[in-house]
Amino acid sequence: MWETIKEDIKAIRDRDPAVNSWVEAVLCYPGLHALFFYRISHFFYGLRLYLIARFISNVGRFLTGIEIHPGAKIGKGIFIDHGMAVVIGETTEIGDNVTIYQGATLGGTGKEKGKRHPTIGNNVVISSGAKVLGPFTVGDYSKIGAGSVVLKEVPPNCTVVGVPGRIVVKDNKRLKCVKDRDEIDLDQVRLPDPVYQEIECLKERIQILENYIYKMEGEVKNEVV
Repeated sequence: MWETIKEDIKAIRDRDPAVNSWVEAVLCYPGLHALFFYRISHFFYGLRLYLIARFISNVGRFLTGIEIHPGAKIGKGIFIDHGMAVVIGETTEIGDNVTIYQGATLGGTGKEKGKRHPTIGNNVVISSGAKVLGPFTVGDYSKIGAGSVVLKEVPPNCTVVGVPGRIVVKDNKRLKCVKDRDEIDLDQVRLPDPVYQEIECLKERIQILENYIYKMEGEVKNEVV
């Protein structure tokens, strides 16, 4: 567990330009504190000491504002930035080097039993206020835009934006594989907007149709409209 905590600290230093030292990361980052409580509660959850696990989890939520169910499976190198109101459900599975921003929810969609929360791949970014709901997979190196609501599977190397979330393949090509890539794309601003693109296409189409109608009316009246 200590090696995993070291990876979590390293993730803060690698991905947050505001941190100045590992001491600051340990003392001043609630996301790290929440992961610390989670890893202890998860240990007791694995021993089927559910009451102790949930109690430790609730203490962590009270102190950090981040709710992580002790039954969730979380990898190493996780960075929960700011973290307030982050919710991670019981059957959620999170890979390595994932970045989660404040207000994000990894939840379910009903009262069904069994696997009901998402599986998040490696090197995924889940932006502020994003909601990922349901028992599907978000592929490696994908990015969920701020405020998006994702209700279905996301392939690797994709960006999802909007409500409901729409998939946009970044630059129409796959990103480099893990061994060739050292950085995680944390850009949450320059995201494609498929709704805007569709509206622009419709406006262009309407303009073409209007020009055609004007031309036809002019030919019928033998005058320029």
